Amino acid sequence: MATTIEFLNYFLEQLKDIPDISCRRMMGEYLIYYKGKLIGDICDNRVFIKPVSSALDLLPDAEMCPPYQGAKDMIVLDDLENAEFFAELFDAMYAELPEPKTKKRQA
Repeated sequence: MATTIEFLNYFLEQLKDIPDISCRRMMGEYLIYYKGKLIGDICDNRVFIKPVSSALDLLPDAEMCPPYQGAKDMIVLDDLENAEFFAELFDAMYAELPEPKTKKRQA
């Protein structure tokens, strides 16, 4: 089951006051970026974030499971209506997230 546009819009509405959030469609699902760094996925109407240590510290009891078959476990966000917490969480995670890969130019 792919993520519905209604769910995506609902989640993005919760993040509207957090600057530098963007999404990109990928194979019927969505990637979530914060300040240009990949922070998580939206798959099957569920929000998953990378399990970096700061996220694990802020969400010690959170469910973890893979967003799709063959993926590594990620943290599942259950409370999607806490924008203040998301801002704190994303800021804490930012330093631990890898830099985006640079695309090679074709000759």
